[in-house]
Amino acid sequence: MKRLLVSVILILVFFCFGTAHLAASGVKKQRIISLTPATTEILFALNLNEEIVGVTTWCNYPPEAANKEKVGSFSQPDIEKILLLKPDIIFAAGLEQASAVERLRQLKLEVYVCDPSSMNELFESITEIGRFVGREKEAVDLVDRIKTKIRNISAKVKHLPKDKKPKVFIEIWHDPLMTIGRNSFVDELIRMAGGINIAHDVFRSYSYFSSEQVIRRNPDCIILAYMGVYETLNRVKTRLGWEGVAAVKNNRIYNDINPDIFLRAGPRLAEGLEEIYNRLHPEKNEPL
Repeated sequence: MKRLLVSVILILVFFCFGTAHLAASGVKKQRIISLTPATTEILFALNLNEEIVGVTTWCNYPPEAANKEKVGSFSQPDIEKILLLKPDIIFAAGLEQASAVERLRQLKLEVYVCDPSSMNELFESITEIGRFVGREKEAVDLVDRIKTKIRNISAKVKHLPKDKKPKVFIEIWHDPLMTIGRNSFVDELIRMAGGINIAHDVFRSYSYFSSEQVIRRNPDCIILAYMGVYETLNRVKTRLGWEGVAAVKNNRIYNDINPDIFLRAGPRLAEGLEEIYNRLHPEKNEPL
């Protein structure tokens, strides 16, 4: 009897200590849902593959995201499906997902809104996400890796005179014509890559932009934020009045950059920066 009592006490002590140790070390798995492609990339970069139980149909990177349960699209999350997955925390964006966020919070679910509009805000978001999910060290390492790549590129254009910085037009969409303004992290990427955004004076992050403005501001380089075939480039070249634009005359229209790596506020922005740099300064192309 005495031996049995000792065994029971040892089991209880081990169970209590083990549970406390797991909780303290952050080993306890969480059930995480991501409603934005950018946040999905961040979560995977923080080694949370096993904890992610749901993503949207728009979440296509990394490849492992394809194996996760789908909870609707970015613009129309499936609230019922989200509830069935019993998440501990949900990561969402602002503005377009505002009504879904409000609904989820009314249902007493934990929702963190991540919608950075600048590089510094991205770093802060990664750090905060790391704290929320118990991946502080991974978050610090991830931010450091991104910053290192950015510094490597920024150093190459740091002393570049203004007349050597090409004017750039980022075409988000063609019908209607849309571009990025100064309140977007993409505007920062252009500057970091040693370029000048011709729509920098546009206040909104993403805005309509007239064809006449493009002609008047005469960009040296045009980057299409939608990958396409040769015909796409031809359509741009044959637009009325664009034959005199420097980018068209010098054949510097690019549609070969994956838009996800520079339009998503996630870990791959450093790759996007490098690709933009390579297009703006082909004469300086060399491995970074």
